[in-house]
Amino acid sequence: MDINIRTHNKEIKKGLYLIPTPIGNLEDITFRAVNILKKSDYILCEDTRVSKILFRKYEIKTKLIANHKFNETKNLPKIIELLKNGALVSLISDAGTPCVSDPGKILLNECIKKNIDVYSLPGPSSVTTAISASGFSEKFFFYGFFPEKKKDLKEDLNNLSKLNSCLVFFVSSKKINKIIPYLKTNFAGRKILICREMTKYFEEFIREEVNSIKKFDTQLKGELTIVISEKKSTKKSSYNLSESDKRLISKMINKISTKEIAKLIGDEKKISKKEIYDYCLKLKDEN
Repeated sequence: MDINIRTHNKEIKKGLYLIPTPIGNLEDITFRAVNILKKSDYILCEDTRVSKILFRKYEIKTKLIANHKFNETKNLPKIIELLKNGALVSLISDAGTPCVSDPGKILLNECIKKNIDVYSLPGPSSVTTAISASGFSEKFFFYGFFPEKKKDLKEDLNNLSKLNSCLVFFVSSKKINKIIPYLKTNFAGRKILICREMTKYFEEFIREEVNSIKKFDTQLKGELTIVISEKKSTKKSSYNLSESDKRLISKMINKISTKEIAKLIGDEKKISKKEIYDYCLKLKDEN
């Protein structure tokens, strides 16, 4: 069956485009992204060698400019001048969405400051890919990479452990064994999902209880995305008053206080104290 894809002939607006690129499988890129990359005057990328692999597949021949954390400040004046002169510039990272734990924020904020149009495209993201595969709460907090200093790491994880949402982290596979003890200290009782090689042939989703996770015997490859589940509810299960509970309350209603009855029955049988109070008041009204 032939699929006829209609494309708009409208001219692409000039400005800076933030374009997500595949996190593994090279087919995970949108038609719009490929179209804009082909029509860009310049493409800013982290590593030209990595980007050329994608560009060869889609026959993208636009001029590449290396733009990484070591030179993005130096590049800034030249890129801003290009944009001011009406160039169409795209920004990509090696994988995933630009400016999310990747270079680009310096340029992005300068464009905002100078009223240069910025357009962000939807697309591949290891964060949302991991969240959707986790089965955890849809309410999540994205942290990114762990800090290098132990003091900062301990402080941040202690604070994050108090959030009642699932948490997403990036970690180098070389550092995962060093991180595991900190995760067990701060997130005991929760579940963990470790995603590796996402969207690639050997992708793996490791699902465990945080308490049970062990250090890896073999060296993993690449960058890992970790998801910690939300906090378990500590709210006690609440049961309704049974007929025997009501008979017991009737016997005690004139002998001890309502507060004492609520505590005695509520603590023993996990019944809402409000329900006990309400029943006591009902009995007193009837009398």
